[in-house]
Amino acid sequence: MKKIGLLLFALGTAPAFGASVVASVGGAPITDTDITTRTKLMARQGKTPTDNRRDALRAIIDDHIKLEYAKNFNAVPSDQDVAKEISRMKLDDLPAAEAAMARDAVKADIAWQIVVARTVLPLVDVSSEDIAAEKIEIMRAQGLPIEMTIVRLVDIPADAAAKLTRPKNCDDAMEMARALGGAPQKFTAVQYELSEDIRSRVAGLAKMTWSPRADDSVLLVCDTKKTAEYGKLDDMIKQNTMYKKALFLADQQLKQLRRKAVIIINDGRYKI
Repeated sequence: MKKIGLLLFALGTAPAFGASVVASVGGAPITDTDITTRTKLMARQGKTPTDNRRDALRAIIDDHIKLEYAKNFNAVPSDQDVAKEISRMKLDDLPAAEAAMARDAVKADIAWQIVVARTVLPLVDVSSEDIAAEKIEIMRAQGLPIEMTIVRLVDIPADAAAKLTRPKNCDDAMEMARALGGAPQKFTAVQYELSEDIRSRVAGLAKMTWSPRADDSVLLVCDTKKTAEYGKLDDMIKQNTMYKKALFLADQQLKQLRRKAVIIINDGRYKI
């Protein structure tokens, strides 16, 4: 009788425990509580997507996959390195469950960065075209460290703007504008200090070329000079371009590892 009672107890408790395991990856269970904890951690980091519970599950799965893969390269970080990153991210004072989740997430992130640096980044190469495209992107977004002398002509009629031709220099541009009855303005500024509307109009504009008329005005870059910051710019852009390419390739690799992983979803709400 005692044995039957123990059996009934076991059968009675097993389903309640099993129901809380909504998924597993590589045999490691992921509970609904784990997902709730991860969503809280995501919220602390400012990540609040509409479907955050499924995103949280995917993040937990990816952490497991990254760490397992990193073991092949002896790339799992030490507890000390993880603790330093946790401190840098100001996640030291989390509740116990969130703190444990944060440590796992940070460990996986550091491990993946090491793997990418060792296996993906060395294979990435960038061309001069890639660097030029990145420069244009930076110019449009925030501007390069280039001092620009700009001639601006406001309240110019369309027929007058159509008569503007390529000037020889800044003074020639000013005289040309005045000859058309305009009152040109000339100013000098570092490109990233320009207002967004002006910066967007001069980004990529060839020197001594009038911009298309917009808001009844035209612009012309008549002189440029690289600032002291410019010297390291190409190296910085090259590194940034390589890193972006490496991240793209790493993301493709992670998708492949995810397909190969043994992932079991027990709860239809969390299908990914």
